[in-house]
Amino acid sequence: MIARAGRRRPFQSRLRRVVLAAIALVLLPYLLIFVYGVPFVRPISTLMLADLAALRGYDRQWADFEDISPNLVRAVMMSEDGQFCAHGGVDWGEMRLVVQQTIKGDATRGASTISMQTAKNLFLWNGRSFLRKVLELPLAIAADFVWPKRRMMEIYLNVAEWGPGIYGVEAAAKHHFGVSASQLSRQQAALLAVALPNPIERVAGKPGRGMRRLAGLVDRRARSSGDYIKCLYD
Repeated sequence: MIARAGRRRPFQSRLRRVVLAAIALVLLPYLLIFVYGVPFVRPISTLMLADLAALRGYDRQWADFEDISPNLVRAVMMSEDGQFCAHGGVDWGEMRLVVQQTIKGDATRGASTISMQTAKNLFLWNGRSFLRKVLELPLAIAADFVWPKRRMMEIYLNVAEWGPGIYGVEAAAKHHFGVSASQLSRQQAALLAVALPNPIERVAGKPGRGMRRLAGLVDRRARSSGDYIKCLYD
């Protein structure tokens, strides 16, 4: 009896350590949200960490928000998250529509906001997963509450993937078009925005006919963005 109780204690101790480690892992991103809110901090994504762990390396050159062409900011926002300035991290209207479509068995479109994508890129992993979505939503809300919209957009554009080992708009602009992020034209910006959902197959610097057509649509939306981007430009 005493021996059995003695065996239980080490097991309980290990279980307690595992539980505490899991709790710390869940809470760490919320601490990092405050750290990443400091303007001179330059966060890296989980994909960048994976590239480092695999000894592949990556190309990322940080660009401050002021050094990023407004053409790209408008194009990305109108392509990825037109209500970016209006929501608090999650577009609940779009989320509700996706849930309704899922219940009906209809094909669904993505409801990820820029805040959600930023949270995923910084703290989580790629791929469709209910667990990831459950973790992503509160992280997006917390980040949107702590960070100004400009900081959110700045981080997103500096951790987004635009090709194998190509992260951030500065590296993407130079890799695909041979210019800096501040010099991107409307057409180049639209192509980069269209590439974001699938940067491996959609190569901004070598667009096909379908990609050019989508870029033209994004460019038209960006030109008429108006009040949609009021939280980013005074």
